[in-house]
Parts: sequence; C-alpha cells; structure tokens
Amino acid sequence: QVQLVESGGNLVQFGGSLTLSCATSPTIFNSNTIGWYRQPPGKQRKLVAGITKFGDSHYVQAVKGRFTITRDPAKNMVYLRMNDLEPTDNGMYYCNKLPESAITDWGQGTQVTVSS
Repeated sequence: QVQLVESGGNLVQFGGSLTLSCATSPTIFNSNTIGWYRQPPGKQRKLVAGITKFGDSHYVQAVKGRFTITRDPAKNMVYLRMNDLEPTDNGMYYCNKLPESAITDWGQGTQVTVSS
C-alpha cells in the first residue's frame, strides 16, 4: 500500500513557478529522508532534491537555486517549491524515501509540464 501521495503538478509557462506537495504517513515522515524524484518522458527517474528528518536539504546541481524542498511536521507533508521553471524540468514528479534502496513501491506521481 502506497503511503506517499503527490499533488500540485500542472502546465506552467517557461519561467513560472509551482509547488508540489507530498502527503506521507507519520511513520515514513518521522523515520526517513524524503526525496523528490523526476522522470522526464522516455528517461529514467532520478533524484532532484532530498530533505532529512532533521530538515537538512540537498539538491542536484541542475535545480540548485531554483528549487526548495521543505517539510511540515505538523502535517506530515513534504513540499517542493520550483521557481524559474525550464522545459528541462518537464516530467512526472514522485516523492519517496531516500536512499532508493529503501523504496518498496511508488505512488502515481504528479505531472509537471513547462511550455517554452
């Protein structure tokens, strides 16, 4: 049973912004580092950002300075704020545990489409 649910994806213009949301269970939220993964059309799914249970965040170089990952302990939610979106940011976004070896299943994801 999937315990991570993504939402917030949309069609947005080049340079626009979106905030993705990830609803998790208390067990997952309090015990794991959570990451946002991106899967462009026809390509592999890869990590773009992660946040530890202590609130420390990290990003891949391609999104540094544009994306911000945050967590809300009161709601067991993890967010990904995406600014200055580019067509290369297109893809299905998923939230899940880090490291990937800890992942047992994936949610449905949320689609982000950036028009040029």
